[in-house]
Amino acid sequence: MNRRDFLITASAAGIGAALPWSQARSARGERLRLAMIGTGMRGQSQLGPLLSRDDVDLVAICDTQQVMIDRALAIIESAGRPKPQVHGSDGDVNAWKRVLDHKGLDGVLIVTPWEWHAPMAIAAMEAKIPVGCEVVAGVTLADHWDVLRTQLRTGTPYMLMENVCYRRDVMAVLQMVRAGLFGELVHLQAGYQHDLRAVKFNSGDPDQPYGSGVEFGPGAFSEAQWRTQHSIERNGELYPSHGIGPVAMYANIHRGNRFTHLNAFSTKARGLHDYIVKHPKGGPQHPNAKLGFKLGDVVTTTLRCENGETILLQHDTSLPRPYSLGFRVQGTEGLWMDLNQSIHVEGRSEAHKWENAQQYYDQYDHPLWRKYADQAAGAGHGGMDWFVIHAFVEALKAGDPMPIDIYDAVAWSAITPLSEQSIAEGYRTLEFPDFTEGKWKDRKPIFAFDDRY
Repeated sequence: MNRRDFLITASAAGIGAALPWSQARSARGERLRLAMIGTGMRGQSQLGPLLSRDDVDLVAICDTQQVMIDRALAIIESAGRPKPQVHGSDGDVNAWKRVLDHKGLDGVLIVTPWEWHAPMAIAAMEAKIPVGCEVVAGVTLADHWDVLRTQLRTGTPYMLMENVCYRRDVMAVLQMVRAGLFGELVHLQAGYQHDLRAVKFNSGDPDQPYGSGVEFGPGAFSEAQWRTQHSIERNGELYPSHGIGPVAMYANIHRGNRFTHLNAFSTKARGLHDYIVKHPKGGPQHPNAKLGFKLGDVVTTTLRCENGETILLQHDTSLPRPYSLGFRVQGTEGLWMDLNQSIHVEGRSEAHKWENAQQYYDQYDHPLWRKYADQAAGAGHGGMDWFVIHAFVEALKAGDPMPIDIYDAVAWSAITPLSEQSIAEGYRTLEFPDFTEGKWKDRKPIFAFDDRY
């Protein structure tokens, strides 16, 4: 059995239970050979944590834009690593397929625009190459079923690279939830509340992209080349996993609990139009000022869970505001909110008064952060990027189930097409698909139960 087959077999077996450590360790002595498809700004931010590891070789990269390839190669060179094989310099949008032809590839990171995630992941899993996929898992509901069925049929490991699950305060609160600090969970909130107007429009200058213009499409830079079009064509919770990921872990979704129903509402769309009109490079007569945007400025999605909890998500990226994911974890004994880093615990906090949560963060700091904080220092998004790369690599090496697995990936991501459907059908409440087909009843929580990953 070659190394890739060992890892595939181990992970497939780990869907039910991990291989004994004595067997899994046989793969640990060898360096993993990984590839990255997509070396844009997000891919570049993942290169640092990846290249800092002494158990990984980056053997191939792929992008269709030379400026992004050059930036990635500069990061690789500055890390003292060998130059990987490069695909896509010719602008061929199908160059990624050649990455999957590499012999002895142990895994691939997919860091591309959303619409490419499902086809790339499916092709990689068909080739028995483990997948670490940036959010989201797919665009349409059919995408999610296709990705799921391919993973189940091939047994190829798949992890959604949702970094916020590894945010330090989020993980400390996970420890609090598991310790019963808040009692029985009743209600959770989260969202993606992030002013992205300057990301969705720019001048196309890679040295000064953000906030520098009102253009989007092929001539713009980075996400403005593709992400803005989604705001024109779609109306729904377009980016759910940063919020739903952590709260799903709190509520043990797919591990004794599941989503049962969803509905969504959206406001009117004003923010992106106003940005264009008021920008010095825009104005009322600018062609983009005449565009119609479907995406409501604030989209509110509510989910009901099998065990009786409700979850509220909000997508808010087109209005002026500071960044916040708006977490709220509320149970029968108290609650935590991240906006003002506040907590209230019955019997411990003064009646009707908030406490600053820092002392609780210190007390419940997750073992992963206690062990690896120094190594994660300097990595993107406050160190979260290091932890999500670490989890993917370590699970592969050990032949363990992915800590954020295929069921998590498709359910969290399917909130987007379901919210679009709910809004389009007059804010109708929909039944949420059971992607596990009943397995949620018996599966046990595995995410972040120790200091390994």
